[in-house]
Amino acid sequence: MSNPLIALEIVAGNAKGRAFQLNDSVITLGRAETNTLALPDYHLSGEHGQIFLEADQYIYRDLRSTNGSTLVRGNQQIAIDAASDWEIVLHDGDKLCLGDPKDPVVVVVHFEQNGERAGADHGDALADRLIASRSIVDLPAVTDRVEHDPVSALRVYKALQPLSSRLDMNSTLEAVVEATFELLRHATHVSILLRSENDKDRYTVTLSRQRDPARPGSGAPPDTVLASRAVLRRVLTDRAAVVTANAQEELASSESIMGGKILSMIAVPLWRGDEIRGLIQADNRSSAGMFEEHDLEVALLLGAQAALALDNAALVSKLMVAEERLRGENTYLKRREENLRFESIIGESRAMKQVLSQLQKVLDTRATVCIEGETGTGKELIASAIHYQSKRRDKMFVAQNCAALPENLLESELFGHKKGSFTSADSDKKGLFEIADGGTLFLDEVGEMPLSLQAKVLRVLQEGTIRPVGATSEKQVDVRIICATNRDLAAEVEKGNFRQDLYYRLMVFPIRLPPLRERREDTPLLADHFLKRYRQEYRLNVAGFSQEALDALSSYHWPGNIRELENEVQRLVIQAEPNTWLEVSHLSPRLRKIEGTLARIAPKKGTLKEMMEQVERWLLAEALREHGNNKTRTAQTLGITREGLHKKLAKFRM
Repeated sequence: MSNPLIALEIVAGNAKGRAFQLNDSVITLGRAETNTLALPDYHLSGEHGQIFLEADQYIYRDLRSTNGSTLVRGNQQIAIDAASDWEIVLHDGDKLCLGDPKDPVVVVVHFEQNGERAGADHGDALADRLIASRSIVDLPAVTDRVEHDPVSALRVYKALQPLSSRLDMNSTLEAVVEATFELLRHATHVSILLRSENDKDRYTVTLSRQRDPARPGSGAPPDTVLASRAVLRRVLTDRAAVVTANAQEELASSESIMGGKILSMIAVPLWRGDEIRGLIQADNRSSAGMFEEHDLEVALLLGAQAALALDNAALVSKLMVAEERLRGENTYLKRREENLRFESIIGESRAMKQVLSQLQKVLDTRATVCIEGETGTGKELIASAIHYQSKRRDKMFVAQNCAALPENLLESELFGHKKGSFTSADSDKKGLFEIADGGTLFLDEVGEMPLSLQAKVLRVLQEGTIRPVGATSEKQVDVRIICATNRDLAAEVEKGNFRQDLYYRLMVFPIRLPPLRERREDTPLLADHFLKRYRQEYRLNVAGFSQEALDALSSYHWPGNIRELENEVQRLVIQAEPNTWLEVSHLSPRLRKIEGTLARIAPKKGTLKEMMEQVERWLLAEALREHGNNKTRTAQTLGITREGLHKKLAKFRM
């Protein structure tokens, strides 16, 4: 058995004039767009209340809203609060007053008892009382008759003319209502029903208007009426516009009709091709005149033009949303491009300044750049900065991790494939070389590339041509390649794991990115940068790092480099209490071990010279250990010459 039909009509608030017919077992009301009835009034809570079905009756529950809910039943006003356990059973005609008591959103509740049975019972009666019906296929003949009546043609033209100039959905709906009142002189009330985008079987009242609404300030709501389900079914079934007379007699079982005291009704479909998108319902609640067959023909013309105008408004709305999204994406890309410039890369250390100085020289050349460095040092960031600061910035920057895909998939990803070239190739696909034509292709972890693919990449570098998998012809491409690796490619060449000819092609301009431990003076700058980013992203007010915490961060060796530092700061921001400083005690256990390390290097008591020599000896030993006894790199890290390092090692007999 289906749920009883509940009709909710909004008679006060920002959504005033809208009405809904629902048979849901749970209906939510509130300011959030996720509600069944989204009410955009600021004084309502996001999820203000809930109407749910229980034992064949609907109950309203206030969800502990900020400004509360009240129910008006006749002359009785009932507060929905803790005394009523925040719930009340709804009766036909009840008014829910939501939010600000001085200016509430008012929702009138109506029920259609035994809605399905009533719809079936009056089917024959509707046929008996039908004045006229015009199928949508009759539109050409109707148009021809109206055109041959100059007076009718002029009146229809003037009434429909405003529809062509409305692009906003709300203003288009208002124009349709105005045109209906203009063309149907006996209409006292007009409602527009549109089909739901999410549920194709549901039609809801989108707009409802009265020709002479209650006077402003009178306190009386407009005398609107909900659309009849019986008429809606007839229009959908016959695909026709209909006129009925003495509706309160013929549809007496439908409370939506009786409540409005309708004497006659005209309903016309809104259709596009074979699809009915909604209908216009005009009601006559005055005995001064009845709708006639001529009104029906004029309404059929109105329905055709109104459907076109509403479709155009919906299309314009979608285009505006798409344009806004595109504008946002363009803004994001522009900001990203601005952020991917060498001057925006964080690094005041001598090592980073040397790297950036080298890169400036190779920006607008065709030279292949190979970025060497440990994992997490920011190789892709540097590659992006090269692209976005070069003359190729207006073309694509495409990145591919060569270790992320197996050989057959990586080949298809880089070079593309033709339809039918392998089992799952059900269409042609462009490869990254073709997508990046005119721009830059970044090959990360190039040392992981299989030898068979290395030969094909070498051909691109030599000839500038690619051949998709399964293709018989080649394509010319203009792609700059930037690669990166955390391996020693020279050693891989010696082992036979990397082609020597490709190695020399890629190593035209090698760049070594220093690990974070070799640029410790940049650690506080990077930590502060990530703190600002995640403080803004999570909207948390964290005061900052204490000096002791910064010292601990700078002393840590960071095997995961900048990526590890970023993850640590992100965790700190998430766990931090508002308005507090980040202390050493907040750091991860592996970082707090630094305190123990500092204790271990504390020199034994002696003269100042003896204690200083002990500390210096320990620092030299640690630096050599970090660099695998590579004296050149050790000297660079310590900021001394190789000769100076040899002298100190000889001094301490190391």
